[in-house]
Amino acid sequence: MRAEFGETAYRSWLKPLTLDSVLNGTVRLLVPTRFMRTWIESQYSERIGDLWRAENANVKSVEISLAGNRACKPELPEVVESPAVADAEISAPLDNRFTFNNFVVGKPNELAFAAARRVGEAEAVPFNPLFMFGGVGLGKTHLMHAIAWQIRETMPNRRIIYLSAEKFMYQFIRALRYKDTMAFKEQFRSVDVLMIDDVQFIAGKENTQEEFFHTFNALVDQNRQVIISADKSPAELEGIEDRMKSRLGWGLVAELHPTTYELRLGILQSKAEQMGAVIPIRVLEFLAHKITSNVRELEGALNRIVAYANLVGRPINLDNTQDVLHDLLRANDRRITIEEIQKRVAEHFNIKLSEMHSSRRSRAIARPRQVAMYLAKQLTARSLPEIGRKFGGRDHTTVMHAVRKIEELRQTDAGFAEDVELLRRMLEG
Repeated sequence: MRAEFGETAYRSWLKPLTLDSVLNGTVRLLVPTRFMRTWIESQYSERIGDLWRAENANVKSVEISLAGNRACKPELPEVVESPAVADAEISAPLDNRFTFNNFVVGKPNELAFAAARRVGEAEAVPFNPLFMFGGVGLGKTHLMHAIAWQIRETMPNRRIIYLSAEKFMYQFIRALRYKDTMAFKEQFRSVDVLMIDDVQFIAGKENTQEEFFHTFNALVDQNRQVIISADKSPAELEGIEDRMKSRLGWGLVAELHPTTYELRLGILQSKAEQMGAVIPIRVLEFLAHKITSNVRELEGALNRIVAYANLVGRPINLDNTQDVLHDLLRANDRRITIEEIQKRVAEHFNIKLSEMHSSRRSRAIARPRQVAMYLAKQLTARSLPEIGRKFGGRDHTTVMHAVRKIEELRQTDAGFAEDVELLRRMLEG
């Protein structure tokens, strides 16, 4: 068979075969995995039988069995060791802090959280694939780890591989180099749950995409769960083939949106509680307001001020927080311009940008203009005369009147107050 099928097929499929017994006209051969058994039965067992009968006419059939099984015992599942051990060489380690219990849920991430929890608890595949996307530090990796922990706890016999797309590519290149692609295919296509983080890293890598495409299809066809994360939605991924984009969007696509102030504050409160640290609410509110880039940076800031307090022995207050985090706060202190405020307010109230400088006084124009002046006073360091000049050369008293009017309306009109607050957050974020 080695001469007939070639060296590669021999090494991948035939060499691992071991003879268990020849009994009552049945040849029993053993293989190490279920995947290999299925392949040999479909591709080689008939030829093995023909060749065996040519040597021994008493042989009637060939049976391919899993190594470790014996005729006197019922067939065992393929996984006879812990899935965590079986796939330890290839799967990335899981962070025990990243569980569903430690994930703070808010409006920006509630769909992704609910979908992840459903996948982690479901005995059957609920949607395939689950594709989660969003910017850096919004919780994609946390949810992937949480799913894996949940499955390991409730269904420990399931085989899980979790790794980055970059490591998937590395493993594939290694298999090509050592001419061991069949073992690579076998390992990835025989799992129950495949989790690939940051799939955007295989953009432009044609061979890796091809292999991932076939692995993805094989698992979905077998109703095995596939979970993927990326920084963009499937349709927006650049350097990914159209057929791959189409497959990635087959199941459920869940976006993790940028955090809101409320969610950031909730995350800080949860983190402080986990650390057993007592932190004044004013400090937490300050951090939630100032550090808007991502959750990792937010948690890193909290770790720094707690460590500072413990090591130096000073209290955690607003002044010390600003001193300790001066570099981080400076990086997050984005300069907002009056022009940017005018543009965003004009878009929000659906008026022309030119109306910010015009002399028109109708309420539909004047009110948005006053909102823009108010926000310019709140969000920039410009003086009242400077602000006035940016609004068609108006006097500083006009700006003062606008600021007082908007503050008054915010107190009496809840809907209007929400509008102004939304605009402020959009500009600061």
